[in-house]
Amino acid sequence: MKKKKKRLICLLIILPLLLVILALMKNYNRSQEEKQEAEKEAAKIYAAELTDVHAVSYKTESGEFAFEKAEDTWVYTSDPDFPLAQTYPEQIVSTFGKLEALRELKDGDEPEAYGLKDPAYTVKLTDAEGNETTLSIGNAVEEAYYLLNNATGKIYTVSSSVTGTLQHTLEEMAQLDTFPNIGSGNLKREVITRGSETTIYDSENEDDAKNIAAVAGGLGAVSLSAAADYSVEDKDLKGFGLDEAARTTVEATYTKDDEEQLLTLYIGGEDGDGNRYVMMNDSRIVYLISVDVCDNILNVEEPSDTE
Repeated sequence: MKKKKKRLICLLIILPLLLVILALMKNYNRSQEEKQEAEKEAAKIYAAELTDVHAVSYKTESGEFAFEKAEDTWVYTSDPDFPLAQTYPEQIVSTFGKLEALRELKDGDEPEAYGLKDPAYTVKLTDAEGNETTLSIGNAVEEAYYLLNNATGKIYTVSSSVTGTLQHTLEEMAQLDTFPNIGSGNLKREVITRGSETTIYDSENEDDAKNIAAVAGGLGAVSLSAAADYSVEDKDLKGFGLDEAARTTVEATYTKDDEEQLLTLYIGGEDGDGNRYVMMNDSRIVYLISVDVCDNILNVEEPSDTE
């Protein structure tokens, strides 16, 4: 009995000591990992280190682009109303704002020897205080590019992947609208207005069952993938047949998650390539949607063949 008691006392003494040792080992391992990470970071070479970038512009062989921050939103400088997807300027700033270099060239040749006198890419970053940093990207070398930081005059080599964020066209950077999922199962009602003429298809009217299926098929086939204008002005609507006097208005009531939603489409003229100009809700984008799909939305019957 006394032996068991002694063993229990020993265990009660040893267990806390083991826990303390385990905690010390964990803290030591963590501090070693943090030390190694700090050493890795200290060994890195950065061609640019900027914080709070508020504007970015760049020039490539395909053109020039400029973006700036309006409060917390990036806008296309030439057209602030352009529906810019925020990920594109954010990726550019993330890539070039703190740009890790592969190595710094010391005692090298003049910039023109590396293609930096007439660079393939030029990126200019501006911080909140108006300080500008211009980065020039020149010749390729293996899987890297020569880069000149014009603010410091230093030349580096950087990964060839850095130019990936500069390859997008303006059209690719547009944030297009999301078209709702509409079919005969959730379309409740469609109202078509042309001038003073109004046509109504109602799912609760049994006589409209065929019409509802037809227009629902058109709405379900809409693809918002091509646009004729990304930020149309009111004065230009007439050129697309989208002014109030010329356009056809479609109001589709549908259900989503058991709640009724309203979609408004404005259908204008044709572009000559098999499409019609279409706008939706309060968006300023003029989309191109095929004539066939628009005819289905409007329930336009195909003319019967005559002998």
